[in-house]
Amino acid sequence: MGLLLVLVLATAAQAQTAAPSAVALVAKETVYDFGKIPQGKPAYTTFTLVNKSNATIKLDNVSASCGCTTPEWNKEPIAPGASTAIRVGYNAAESGPFERIITVQYNGGQTVQMSVKGAVWAPPAGAAPPNVAVQFLKQQTQ
Repeated sequence: MGLLLVLVLATAAQAQTAAPSAVALVAKETVYDFGKIPQGKPAYTTFTLVNKSNATIKLDNVSASCGCTTPEWNKEPIAPGASTAIRVGYNAAESGPFERIITVQYNGGQTVQMSVKGAVWAPPAGAAPPNVAVQFLKQQTQ
């Protein structure tokens, strides 16, 4: 009976240590939709991350799934309950729909991901045709 009790307690203790830890760093928003943006005009947004743990968190790296997306972040540790901002820019060089993943690595191996998406539209190839009404008004005021 004593041996059985020891085995049950040992198994319970092992199960508790094997349980996944709570998420320490939480993004207030995980997806940002730029909507339609003009080609060649960079677009920016800011993600806010909150430290939900009881310990200080250090961001090890922030990377994007494509070189067209550039994250900028503060290298200072994040105190428990505090937040930090990650500014993400998208260069909009190619027309068409896009979705890019931003991965935040922190505390030596944990990660949180966010994404940006939207559609880039190409402006017309040539200059806009002359506006006859504008030309007429210019002549009237001279």
